[in-house]
Amino acid sequence: MPLVERRGGLAVLLTRRSDHLRDHPGQISFPGGRVEPGDAGPLATALREMDEELGIDPAHVGVAGYLPAQAVVTGFVVTPVVGFLPGDIAVRPDAREVAEAFEVPLRYVLDPINLRESTRVVHGLEVPVFEYTYSGHRIWGATASMLHTLARLISA
Repeated sequence: MPLVERRGGLAVLLTRRSDHLRDHPGQISFPGGRVEPGDAGPLATALREMDEELGIDPAHVGVAGYLPAQAVVTGFVVTPVVGFLPGDIAVRPDAREVAEAFEVPLRYVLDPINLRESTRVVHGLEVPVFEYTYSGHRIWGATASMLHTLARLISA
């Protein structure tokens, strides 16, 4: 969960996944992916994936910590890693995985007026569904849930 330091405050760096990908094509997400055998843990995975997807050298990431692990509908458990990036960071999306990289001001995420909440039934259980819309991007599912968790923790 990369947070970019901007003059107007922090911004959340998100990606739109390439349309040809098998899993979640065209959806908005954070850089990240499955743990590979050589990864020492969630932090190593997050830093490797950010480098692979956005060309961001792990040395430029100021790791802040982790959000609570979250089960997602695909059956995986995601451990969000929060890190700070300098405002002059060069983002070079890998077109094989990322169609677009963009930022959402953190203040937008923190404003409850921008969050839509509903519920849906998944595997027989009613679960909350969160959604943000920013600059034509529909941010929903696990990504919106992680943003909502971050907003709750910051606002607490």
